[in-house]
Amino acid sequence: MNILLTGFGPFPGAPFNPTGRLVEKLARSRHLAASGVRRTSHVFRTSYEAVDHELPALLARIKPDVLVMFGLAGRTRHVRIETRARNAISRVVPDAAGRRPHAGTIVVGASATRAMRAPAQRLLKAARSAGVKAALSHDAGRYLCNYLCWRASEAAWRPNGPKVAAFVHVPKVRAGRDARRAPLTFDQLLRAGEAIVLAAIVGARTPR
Repeated sequence: MNILLTGFGPFPGAPFNPTGRLVEKLARSRHLAASGVRRTSHVFRTSYEAVDHELPALLARIKPDVLVMFGLAGRTRHVRIETRARNAISRVVPDAAGRRPHAGTIVVGASATRAMRAPAQRLLKAARSAGVKAALSHDAGRYLCNYLCWRASEAAWRPNGPKVAAFVHVPKVRAGRDARRAPLTFDQLLRAGEAIVLAAIVGARTPR
């Protein structure tokens, strides 16, 4: 079984994004190694162009059975398991490359939302078992995280797409000036990430 783990780099307002370091650590995790899966990590530049160019190439090269994506939600205080992507995109907030989309929708004429192909309740239970606050989310926003959710959902529901494509929003971690305000340490986030990824692997192996 192949698993692809993705995070994002810094973006305006978030000079430190823990998801890049998180997926690199998860790819080397001994706990995940025991599951017998091949793990690949990738950190996207926080730009629409990067997602458009790199996601299809990664899916074609790795052919992941499981895709688990992580993104930073700086204002949240808990881990959020996203259940759907919105056909919405911000024309106000630029990406890390300074680009502002011209349209307010991702795909003109498509439905307002797309379901994520993920065992959301299983992932939620796993996150909570790691001792962190977690909840299901029905709104992934209108920025790069939601955009990646949408594109990954498109791929997952195609024939031979990933059996599981999950997106997890994480809060800030305690580092530097955010040390007192952030709700989690990086070690806590890593434990939750391991639990979530293991649950996604089990979900992919479980007949539906």
